[in-house]
Amino acid sequence: MYYKFLCSLSLLPALTAVGKSDAQRPNVIVIVADDLGYGDVSAYGSTTIHTPHIDRLAQQGVCFTNGHATSATSTPSRYGLLTGMYPWKNKNAHILPGDAPLLIGEDQFTMPKMFRHAGYTTAAIGKWHLGMGRGTIDWNRHIAPGAREVGFDYSCLLSATVDRVPTVYVENGDVLGLDPNDPIEVSYKANFEGEPTALTHPELLTRQKWSHGHNNTVINGIGRIGFMRGGKTAIWSDEDMADFLLGKVTSFIDTIGSRPFFLYYGLHEPHVPRVPHPRFVGATTMGPRGDAIVEADWCVGELMRKLEEKNLLENTLIIFTSDNGPVLDDGYQDGAVELVGNHDQNGGYRGGKYSLFEAGTRVPLFLYWKGHVRPRVSTALVSQHDLLASFAALIGEEVPKGLDSENHIQTFLGRKKSGRSGMVIEAMGMLAWRSGEYALLPPYKGAKRNTTGNEVGRVDELSLYHLSSDQHQEVNIARQKPSLLRRLQEDFNKATQGYRK
Repeated sequence: MYYKFLCSLSLLPALTAVGKSDAQRPNVIVIVADDLGYGDVSAYGSTTIHTPHIDRLAQQGVCFTNGHATSATSTPSRYGLLTGMYPWKNKNAHILPGDAPLLIGEDQFTMPKMFRHAGYTTAAIGKWHLGMGRGTIDWNRHIAPGAREVGFDYSCLLSATVDRVPTVYVENGDVLGLDPNDPIEVSYKANFEGEPTALTHPELLTRQKWSHGHNNTVINGIGRIGFMRGGKTAIWSDEDMADFLLGKVTSFIDTIGSRPFFLYYGLHEPHVPRVPHPRFVGATTMGPRGDAIVEADWCVGELMRKLEEKNLLENTLIIFTSDNGPVLDDGYQDGAVELVGNHDQNGGYRGGKYSLFEAGTRVPLFLYWKGHVRPRVSTALVSQHDLLASFAALIGEEVPKGLDSENHIQTFLGRKKSGRSGMVIEAMGMLAWRSGEYALLPPYKGAKRNTTGNEVGRVDELSLYHLSSDQHQEVNIARQKPSLLRRLQEDFNKATQGYRK
């Protein structure tokens, strides 16, 4: 492998089988970073960024070296995780604007609904990007349906991403801190008359300048995607976001008492615009992107400290992962490209965010459960959208027929070496197939790179790569392996029947 893995290997015997009484059903926390690459975490061997708190989860839990998101972009990836369905089966599961209606159906089976049915209190805090409301959203009234209607008892969310309007928090369906005399207006079609933008008033860009896109409404000295007017008392502080959201997380844990809980914690780092708190500025030599990763690591450490303080750590299962692969220049001139040095955010793999190549969906993935999971490295092929069925098996719940999520709880707990036999991955509407250490990419027409500079995974001919011997996917072995190619094609076609364009 490209990196020398720091996660500890273990040959300890398997633990007892999973059942309803196993630790009386643990609390479950799923932490999802935003655009964090496989090579951005020092547990996988990076020496340029140090993430000791995230590393703790990896070194004292199950460290997956072949763990995947279902998609190389945020909205579909999170949709797959929470619903257990391939996102490409939902035609609306693409990168959503900040004013999009709720993507998940109110009648749809979801991970939080499953936990709620089992008696858990559920919460979603942080990045959402799955839409909310119906039709045109009135941000000045209660917004529904939303997180509550898909299974979360409590929520405090960014409606979309940090670089999209509205730049406000939505708590339990209501915008926090809103002055009714200064109503919010949002549009992704046209600017509001007389309102300045990054194009018309570049002097307003006092924090970061845009490189592509991100030249609409300027908020906190930063250009955003989309147009917004009003709501000034509700606008978030970019540099205080990590502290604010972490405060909501710790408050939730403080008030939960002895009840079991499920928490979905959506970190906003290191998505653009990268504006870490001043105490993290200069933590790395890589500018805001590197510093934001250190800030995210601190958030994980503070969460662990809270669990220890409340004597909850031994009965809390924690998943840490990322929604998709990394990107450097995603729309702002923040020095990410110029200051990257010899850091490889992709961890030796090709592509990154937006890409069908491996770094688009191969992401950090660790499972930690103190006293129940023993340290080990797993090379099993696993997918985030299998967490739903696997958690159901862990706590004795049933899932409906027809889900794409598979029960691999023994693999996630490090008790079984094998994982998925194959899975479909998606990037910007394109589909590919992963099986074992093989990646099958069909040809797609169009540009090889997008505006970020990342390769998007468009190949000119049907391509088969053996990732163990060709980590960077440079050698197409399709003609050398006709029987294998035929079998993988058949599996891919069966899995995507009726959905491929």
